Amino acid sequence: MSILRKIGAQLSPNGLCTFTVWAPELEKVALKLTHPVAKTVAMQKTDFGYWSVMQENITPGTRYFFELNGQEVRPDPASHFQPEGVHESSAVVDHNYFAWTDKNWRGLELEDYIIYELHTGTFTPEHTFEGIISKLDYLLELGITAIEIMPVAQFPGERNWGYDGVYPFAVQNSYGGPDGLKKMVNACHEKGIAVVLDVVYNHLGPEGNYLRDFGPYFTEKYKTPWGSALNFDDAHADGVRNFFIQNALMWFRDFHVDALRLDAVHAIMDFSARHFLEELADETKKLSAETGREFLLIAESDLNDVRLINPQEKGGYGLHAQWNDEFHHALHTVLTKENAGYYADFGSLKDLEKAFKHTFVFNGNYAPHRRKSYGNNADENPGKQFVVCLQNHDQVGNRMRGDRLTEPLSFRALKLAAATYILSPYLPMLFMGEEYGEKNPFQYFISHTDKNLVEAVQKGRKEEFKGFQWAGQVPDPQSEETFRNSSLTWQYQEGEGKELWNFYRHLISLRKSHEIFRNPDKTQLQVSADETKNLLTVERWNKDLGVKCFYNFSKEPIEIALEKNAGWKLLLNSAYPEIPENALPAKLKLDPESVIIIEQKPIS
Repeated sequence: MSILRKIGAQLSPNGLCTFTVWAPELEKVALKLTHPVAKTVAMQKTDFGYWSVMQENITPGTRYFFELNGQEVRPDPASHFQPEGVHESSAVVDHNYFAWTDKNWRGLELEDYIIYELHTGTFTPEHTFEGIISKLDYLLELGITAIEIMPVAQFPGERNWGYDGVYPFAVQNSYGGPDGLKKMVNACHEKGIAVVLDVVYNHLGPEGNYLRDFGPYFTEKYKTPWGSALNFDDAHADGVRNFFIQNALMWFRDFHVDALRLDAVHAIMDFSARHFLEELADETKKLSAETGREFLLIAESDLNDVRLINPQEKGGYGLHAQWNDEFHHALHTVLTKENAGYYADFGSLKDLEKAFKHTFVFNGNYAPHRRKSYGNNADENPGKQFVVCLQNHDQVGNRMRGDRLTEPLSFRALKLAAATYILSPYLPMLFMGEEYGEKNPFQYFISHTDKNLVEAVQKGRKEEFKGFQWAGQVPDPQSEETFRNSSLTWQYQEGEGKELWNFYRHLISLRKSHEIFRNPDKTQLQVSADETKNLLTVERWNKDLGVKCFYNFSKEPIEIALEKNAGWKLLLNSAYPEIPENALPAKLKLDPESVIIIEQKPIS
């Protein structure tokens, strides 16, 4: 077991503050207070490489640095606030005073999560947490039960996806800082909306990253797409593991966040006997027991490995859920016919059939694009452990032009696609704006101040898309125009935007109210793909009810004969919003790119 210890500035209500930093190989560390009082105080080295000092009469907002070996002056790696950005002083934060009103909030059951992923900077014209608060009633009316916020850890400048954060404990100053985030979470809970926060434990950004000055946070044993790996299993790894575990506990304890989305856990390199994720799950479980609220861990993973979410008694890590990109890939390629890059392994309606039945398309079989057998079996894992989507920040933003599916798909196909994943036996996640057919792209943007770094990012983005046959130019990630172009227009009040929004709201309502769709159960499920007709049929049932979903992915109408005297009732026809009250005909006519759902109660 790693040695767990609180780090950063821990302020008590009486003004007593303990400053602690991990720097195992330094000879001397001092606390350098700069405002409102300027003084330098030597810190004492304790066990396992921690340095600590206690100071009286510290007020919230007190600015400080750490002085290393009497030379470099650096912000606190575990700073809770960087008011003036990544290169300037850290500020003490008082987590005791905020007037929380969510004491009766106990969170949601995992199966009740209907997630809406958003980016704080582009979601509203305010580009802040206050802006998100102003849209909570909109999300509530849509039927959303949880929002997932892209990373808010302090990054350089004011424009970034969040994956270049360099202070994992500090809430981005331009978004509203720690108080702004608390106010937003509190407002969400007042509305009955859970909050999922995206956190990055596999790398840190380059600009403002001073961790190497403090200690061996990185190891050269492994390489990641972002350079040297974080040190989760080499010498001094306990200090690094503690750093990120304390970070996770802080979001749950001090910010009342309900769940963490763990970015790209396949890039967390750890061959310890007890994986970092297993330790994180244990500490999260302990905090849940202490507070009476269950906190959730949801992994993004490219491994197709249920070990992440299996209980520890079955050899798993004990996380609660994971993203399933392969459902997205199967659906996306059937809709768009794209076959470049990783899409080369998908494109058949049989892939979507398998994603419905078995979750992973590659569950031990050979993946041509990867040139190896891939994945394992997820049949025993319930559907609530997998998050699926039609679009997300990666699948939109990592396209060369950040174009959404409103560009290649017809209006009919957008509705068909939405019904396919929202009514699947998995947890659905919308990407901001898709519910009304947002046409603005979501492009990759940064606001670095290092000229050489900016040029490297610009060059890297161009190199990234060589494997795809996409036309056009790569948007300049440093340009403010790229950021502005990625902001939502909120044009959903009329025309097709209004119709699509109402359709999404109806789908979500059906998902929440219908006894079949609200239960993410894969066991009572049959799926068949007719590739000659481009028709996917999904049947689901329980002891009281059965439903059939007919998804027509072709551009031609299809007729389906129903059993005589079966007593079918029409639940949904995406081509015609109004549901007729009369009995269904003997033959159903599916319009091109449409879905029809019917239900039947057993004959007693």
